[in-house]
Amino acid sequence: RAALTVVTDSGARERSPPPPAPQRRGCRRRLLHFYSWKGIAGCCAKTTIAPLDRVKILLQAHNHHYKHLGVFSTLRAVPKKEGYLGLYKGNGAMMIRIFPYGAIQFMAFDQYKKVIKKQLGISGHIHQLMAGSMAGITAVICTYPLDMVRVRLAFQVKGEHKYMGIIHAFKMIYTKEGGFPGFYRGLTPTVVGMAPYAGFSFFTFGTLKSIGLAQAPNLLGRPSLDNPDVLVLKTHVNLLCGGIAGAIAQTISYPLDVTRRRMQLGAVLPDSDKCLTMVQTLKYVYQQHGIRRGLYRGLSLNYIRCIPSQAVAFTTYELMKQFLHLN
Repeated sequence: RAALTVVTDSGARERSPPPPAPQRRGCRRRLLHFYSWKGIAGCCAKTTIAPLDRVKILLQAHNHHYKHLGVFSTLRAVPKKEGYLGLYKGNGAMMIRIFPYGAIQFMAFDQYKKVIKKQLGISGHIHQLMAGSMAGITAVICTYPLDMVRVRLAFQVKGEHKYMGIIHAFKMIYTKEGGFPGFYRGLTPTVVGMAPYAGFSFFTFGTLKSIGLAQAPNLLGRPSLDNPDVLVLKTHVNLLCGGIAGAIAQTISYPLDVTRRRMQLGAVLPDSDKCLTMVQTLKYVYQQHGIRRGLYRGLSLNYIRCIPSQAVAFTTYELMKQFLHLN
């Protein structure tokens, strides 16, 4: 912030005015507030759907107490057997995971954008998409141990506790399952599943949006807030298209989600030696349980969880494009 002394061609020494006060501190404060509120909102949202998450994990890995039940009968059976708090097992680890996940994703996205633009010379939507995908994968890798612990806690049933809490689960996995590599079982299907999920999600939404605006612009579209010459979908149509996109993406990538959960549970399952790799797990689940009761078990819960989430996410994305004058 000190003034700079400049020597001109004539040899005179002039003092330039001091540069304006840096805005970084204010920006950081606003970003901190934004991510704090985003994290709190994420915690509330995850707590709301925590019972669905726990039932999905129990069904995906065929917990022997509930494997003969369906989605809604399991939702009724868990409180009877374990009390209502049983629906929230593993939710504490998820709460802890939300804040670092968002922070890491944001910082990684910013860095990847710079690297891709500078090193590869790629800009525009492609460089944003690449940076977003890489940032998502980075955040998943960094917070994966917490996801692992959450799944282990959510799968155990009252009276058969192997882990007494989050710290105990960390210690047990580290000492009994090969140190740090033990925390990353199932990472491969997680990373592999992110590509088709994100790809089909964006592709489906973009296709539905293009068809809708081309075939029925007056019925489905309206002028963009930032550019009246550009048509965008009406809000309720955006929600519908986002929900459909999320449902299709979930359906395509769901077997990899089942594979991930099976591999994460590892030594907890009696058939863990059959689920050591992604391909081996996929084959085993298909051979033992088939498609509907194996690779797609619990999918209806995922629709209940993720379709509203994707609908809101795509609608928010479209609104932000207008507020940021990207149309």
